[in-house]
Amino acid sequence: MSEARASEVDEVRAGRRQLTLAVLLCLAGAGLAVFAATRTWVVELTVRPEPLPALREPRTGSELLPWLSALAVVGLAGTGAVLATRGMGRRLLGGLLLLIGLSVTAGGGYGAAGLVHGDVDPQWPGLCVLGGLLAAAGGAITMVRGRNWPAMGARYERRTAGTPVVAERSPVEGDHRVAARRTVEAWDALDRGEDPTAG
Repeated sequence: MSEARASEVDEVRAGRRQLTLAVLLCLAGAGLAVFAATRTWVVELTVRPEPLPALREPRTGSELLPWLSALAVVGLAGTGAVLATRGMGRRLLGGLLLLIGLSVTAGGGYGAAGLVHGDVDPQWPGLCVLGGLLAAAGGAITMVRGRNWPAMGARYERRTAGTPVVAERSPVEGDHRVAARRTVEAWDALDRGEDPTAG
């Protein structure tokens, strides 16, 4: 294998590792934030005249801050979109995920600081802060590095007429351009209603 080819392979592998890391960070962070936002953050007590006991009303993070869980769900959806996008679109998506993660972090910090009404259980807002930071880190990596990462399904996209066949080569399998061209030609013949085995 030539030095240039080896460098190209190393670059592709590094891109895949970075993509995997970013997706896992976003997925873990957004998932953690969704889970924490649906837990009971505070129990509000309403004092009533004696001998009636005080009313206890549990409130989740989503009830206290309705936008928090919504943003976390958008973060989950954006994580899947990271795999499907490419180039500048992926970098813009990374910036959006960074903003979502920071917003979730701010919401969790707001709850953890006791700025909502009642006696707050700090563990769930704290987990929202952690989830937001993880998602923000994944978004930041995507925004900075995502432009050159491999795109999902690029090898399966339909070619338009006149587009040359470019076969992907594996450093282990070697050069299969001829076999790939024959395979594509056979499928094109089937698309036209012809029998590629005839003749």
